[in-house]
Amino acid sequence: MTNRLALRADLLDITADPGLSSVDAPSVRFDPDCWLLVEDGRIAGRTRETPGDDWDKRDFSGRLLLPGFIDTHVHCPQLDVIASHGEALLPWLERYVFPAERRFEEAVAAREGADRFLDLLLAHGTTSAVVFPTVHKVSVEALFQAAAGHGMRLITGKVLMDRHVPDYLSDDVVSARADCIELIERWHGRGRAAYALTPRFAPTSTPAQLSMAGELLSRYPGTYMHTHVAENRDEVGWVASLFPEARSYLDVYASHGLLNERSMLAHGIWLDDADRALLADSGAQVAHCPTSNLFLGSGLLDWARLQAAGVGVSLATDVGAGTTLSMVRTLAEAYKVQALQGVKLTAWKALYAATRGAARALQLESEIGSLDVGATADLALWDWAHGPLAQHRDRLARELHERVFAWMTLGDERNLVSAWVAGTERWRRA
Repeated sequence: MTNRLALRADLLDITADPGLSSVDAPSVRFDPDCWLLVEDGRIAGRTRETPGDDWDKRDFSGRLLLPGFIDTHVHCPQLDVIASHGEALLPWLERYVFPAERRFEEAVAAREGADRFLDLLLAHGTTSAVVFPTVHKVSVEALFQAAAGHGMRLITGKVLMDRHVPDYLSDDVVSARADCIELIERWHGRGRAAYALTPRFAPTSTPAQLSMAGELLSRYPGTYMHTHVAENRDEVGWVASLFPEARSYLDVYASHGLLNERSMLAHGIWLDDADRALLADSGAQVAHCPTSNLFLGSGLLDWARLQAAGVGVSLATDVGAGTTLSMVRTLAEAYKVQALQGVKLTAWKALYAATRGAARALQLESEIGSLDVGATADLALWDWAHGPLAQHRDRLARELHERVFAWMTLGDERNLVSAWVAGTERWRRA
C-alpha cells in the first residue's frame, strides 16, 4: 500500500545559494497556501488543487512549512552543561565538559542521553545532525540506535582523544582504531546512518592518532571527518606549540590526510588567507556556531571572506557551548555576528545555510534540506508568529523577506507546530 500524505501550508525553501546580502534572490521558492504531496516518505510534488480521497490530507493553512533543519555541529552529552557560567574554551572543557562526558561510559546513561538529545532536536525543528558523542564506543552505538528508531539522518563517530585529557576520557591509537573499524563496518551506510572520523581537536590527539584517522577516512569511502578548528586564540597558540612543523592549525589536519569534501570543521574563526584557500581547494566546510562563539567570547566568524574564497559555510548550534538547540535562534544570532562586521545577512542566506546549503556541504543535497521532488520528507511546520508582539509585527510585514526575517528574529522553538521524518510525524506541539 502506498502511504500518501498531503500537507497544506505556505511552502518555502531555497533552491540555490542566494548570496550573503541579496534580499531579491531568485532562488527563493515560495508557494503560499499550497499542498505538498508526500508518497512513501518522499516528496512527490505540490499542487493548488485539493488532492483526492486517496490522500491523507492535513490542512495547515496560514502556517509555514520548511525543510527540517540540519545542525552541522552539536554535542549530544553537553546538554548536561548548557548554560554553564564563566569560562573561556579551554577551562570550560576541563571544568564542565569532560566530567559530563564521563557519564556516557555507562550504557544506560548513553541510551537515555541519546534518546533525550534526538527528541529535543525534533522538538526544535531539526531533523538531521552531525553529532559529537564521547570517546566511549557505547555512546556512539546509542546514538546510531536512537537515530534509527527515529528514522533520522545522523552523522556521528567515536571521539578520538589520546592526550591532554583526563585518564577517564583517554584512549590509544590501537584501541581507537579497532573501535572505529568495528563501528564503521556495523553502522556506516546502514539506513540513514553515516560515520564520521572525529578527532576532538588537534591538541587532544597525538600525530599518530590523527594519521590513523586520516588512514581510515581514506580507506572507507563516504565516511566524514568532524572536528574543531581555530575557535579561540589561546587554542590556536596551543596548537602552534604542539605542532611547530605545521604552517597553521588547519595545516595540522591537512598534513594528516583529514581534509576533503566530507570534512566538517566547527568554528574556523581565526583563519588566514592561506587557510581559506586550503579549505576551498580541499572542499572542506566550516560549521558556523554563533551562539557558542558569543557565549564563550571566542570571536566573530568572517563569513564574507570565507564566501569570497569559495568556502562553504553551514550553521550549527554547538550545544552545550551554544546556548540553544533552536536553529531559528541560531539564525538570528548569525545575523548579529555579521552585523558587527558590517555585513547584513539575509534571512535567505541564513535559511540556506541551515537547510540546502548544509545538505550540499554533506554531499546529501538529493536527500535532505529542500522541498524538491524526490527528497526525503524531513519537514518542519511553523507558526509565522508566536505571541502578541510577533503577531503584531507579522501583520505589518510588507513583503516576504520582511516577514521571514521577523519570523527568524522573533521566533524560536515555541513557533514549531510539528516535525516529520521521512514522512512520519515524529513531534507535535501539545
